[in-house]
Amino acid sequence: MSSFLPMFYALSFLTALIAFLFALYLYLWVKRQKVENKEIERISLLIKQGADTFLRREYKLLAVFAGIAALVILLFFPQPVWQGDIISNVMSALSYIAGTVLSALAGKIGILVATLSNSRCAERAQKGLKDAFLVGFRGGSVMGLLVVGCSLAGVAAVLMITGDTTILLAFSFGASSLALFAKAGGGIFTKTADVSADLTGKVELGIAEDDPRNPAVIADNVGDNVGDVAGMGADLFDSNVAAMASALVIASTLESSGFAAIEMVFCYALLGLLASVIGIAAARVGKDGNPTKALNSSTYVTTAIFLVLTAGATAVFTGFSWRIWLSSATGLIVGLVIGLTTDYFTDDTKPIVKKVAHASASGPAFTILSGTSYGFISCLPAMAGIAVSALISYQLCAPLGDECAIFGIAMAAVGMLSIVGMIISNDAYGPIVDNARGLAEMGSLGEETLRIADELDSAGNTVKAVTKGFSIGAAGLTVISLLGAFMAETNAALESLGKPLITGFDIMNPAVFFGLLVGAAIPALFSAMLILGVDKNAQRMVSEIHRQFDTIPGLKEGSGQPDYDSCIDIATKGALKELIPAGLITIVTTLLVGFIAGPEAIGGFLVGNISSGLLLALFMSNSGGLWDNSKKYVEAGAEGGKGSEAHKAAVIGDTVGDPYKDTAGPSINTQITVVSLVASLASGLFAAFSIFV
Repeated sequence: MSSFLPMFYALSFLTALIAFLFALYLYLWVKRQKVENKEIERISLLIKQGADTFLRREYKLLAVFAGIAALVILLFFPQPVWQGDIISNVMSALSYIAGTVLSALAGKIGILVATLSNSRCAERAQKGLKDAFLVGFRGGSVMGLLVVGCSLAGVAAVLMITGDTTILLAFSFGASSLALFAKAGGGIFTKTADVSADLTGKVELGIAEDDPRNPAVIADNVGDNVGDVAGMGADLFDSNVAAMASALVIASTLESSGFAAIEMVFCYALLGLLASVIGIAAARVGKDGNPTKALNSSTYVTTAIFLVLTAGATAVFTGFSWRIWLSSATGLIVGLVIGLTTDYFTDDTKPIVKKVAHASASGPAFTILSGTSYGFISCLPAMAGIAVSALISYQLCAPLGDECAIFGIAMAAVGMLSIVGMIISNDAYGPIVDNARGLAEMGSLGEETLRIADELDSAGNTVKAVTKGFSIGAAGLTVISLLGAFMAETNAALESLGKPLITGFDIMNPAVFFGLLVGAAIPALFSAMLILGVDKNAQRMVSEIHRQFDTIPGLKEGSGQPDYDSCIDIATKGALKELIPAGLITIVTTLLVGFIAGPEAIGGFLVGNISSGLLLALFMSNSGGLWDNSKKYVEAGAEGGKGSEAHKAAVIGDTVGDPYKDTAGPSINTQITVVSLVASLASGLFAAFSIFV
C-alpha cells in the first residue's frame, strides 16, 4: 500500500463530512423560510404525502429484489461459495446491500428536501426572483452535497475495509441496480401523470397546466419529485460510484508500476466535491436577474476551481501524472461541451426550438417530424465528444503503458463527474421550481408571482436538459472504462483457469458479433417496455379523469372537489407493475449471453449495448427537451400562443417527448452501467461455465 493512501482515505471522509455539514446548514436555512399561505401549505403536504407513499411502496418492492440479488451474490460472486473463500462472497453481498441502501437514501433525501423547498420557493417568489431562486437552488444543493458525499465516503469505506476492487464492484452494482429500478419506476409515475394532465387539461378542456380542477395535477407534482428528484438522485449517485469503481479496478492493476493511481482517483474525487461546495456557496442571481445564467455560471466556476485544485495536487504529490490530469481535464471540458450542445438544441431562446414551434403551426405531424429530426442531429456532437474524449485520453496516457491508457479513459469519466455535486444541485433545482410554479397557480398568488415562477421554471427546464446530457456523456465514458474493468476481471479469471487471455474483441469472431447484435437491441427493448408502461398507465388515468369530470358535480366550474388520490394510486400501481420486468430483462439477457457464448461474446454485447444505448439516450433526452420547450415557447405567446392550433400540436409533441426525456432516455445510461457491472461480477463464471467456450 502506498504511504499516501491512508491519508487520502482520511481526506475523503473529511471532505464528505464538510459536505454533510454544509448541506445541514443549507437545509436549516431553507426550513427557516416561512410558509404563510394555508392553501399552498395544504397542497404541498398532499404532494409530500403522495411522494412518500410511492417511495415507501417502491422501496418495499425493491427490498425483495435486493434481498434475492444479495443471496445470489453470496452464493456465486466473486466465485461459487463452495469453490472459494466464503469471506469474499459475504463481503460482496454486504457491499451490494450497502450500495442499494445508500442509493435509496439518496432518493429519500431528495424527496425530503424538495417537498420542503417547493412551498417556500413559491412564497418567496412574491418577494422577487432573487429570493425565490436562492430557496430553489439551495434546496437542490442539499441533495447534491449529500449524494456526492455519500458516494465518496462509501467507496472509500468499502475499499479501505476490504482492499478488494471486485467487492467494490458489488457496491457499485448495488447502487446501479437500485437506481435502474428507481429511475424507471419514478419515470413511469411522473410521465403517466404529466401526459394525462396535459392531454385532458390543455388539449381537451383548455385549462391551465396546474389548474386545481384537474384530478391529475397533484399526481403530476408528485411525479416531479419521485422521477426527477428521487430517481435522478439515485441515478447520479450510481454514476459517480461507477466512475470511481471502474477507475479503481484499473488502478489496482497499476500498483506495481510505482504510479499512484488509486491515490489520484480519491484525490480528484474529493477535490471535485470540495469545488462543488465552493461553487454552491458562491451561487447568486446577478443584477440582470437571469437564473439560467446564474446556474451556468456556478457550473463554470466549479469547473475552474476543480481544474486549479487538481493541477496543484498533481504538482505537489509524487507519483501523480500530468498526463492523467490532462485526461481528467479533457473529460470535464467535453462534458461541458456536451451540455452546451444540449442547451443549443433545447433552449427556447435558441433557433432550433423556435423552428419546431413554427412547424407546429402546420399541425402535430410536423411537430413530431421536425423534433425527431433535430433530436437525431443533436446526437452527433455528443457522441463525437465522448469518442474524442476517450481517444485523447487514451493517446495521452498510452506512453505510460496500455493499462495506463485505459486508466486515462477511466479518469476522463472521473473528471467529467468531478463536479457532480453542482450538476445534481442544478438538476434538483428544476423540479423544485416546477412544483413552486404549480403551487403559485393553485394558491392564487397573482400574475407577477406566476411570471417569476415561470422564469425560474424555464431556467430549470433548460438546465435539466443540460444535466441529462452531461450525465449521459459521463455514463458513456464510465462504461468504456467499465469495459476495461471487465477485461481485467476476465483475464484474472482466465489466468487462474489456465486459459488464453483476452487482448481485444474482434468483430469477425462469431461470438463477439453475436454478442454485439444482441447487446445493441437491448436498449431499444428496454426503452419500449418503459414507454409502453407510460402509455398503458396514462390511458387508465385519462379514463379516470374523464370519469371524474363526468360524475363529480361542479368540477368543471370549480365548485366540486376532484379526487386526487385516485390518480396518484393509478400512477403508483402502474409504475410498480412495469418497472421490474424492464429492469430484469437487461440483467437476465447479460447472463444468458455470457453463459451461452462466453467472455468474448460479453465483450461484443457491451460494445453493442454502449453504442446503441448512448445514441438512444441522447436522442430521447434531447428531442423530449426540445418538444417541451417548444410548447413553452408557444405558451409564452409565439405562433398564436395558448389555445392556438400551434399550441395544441406542441402539447402533443410534448406528450410524446415526456416519456422520452424523463423515463426511457435517462434510464438507459443506468441500464448500460448495470449490464457492465453484471458482466464484470460474473466474468469468472462466464470464463468457467459458458456452453460454447
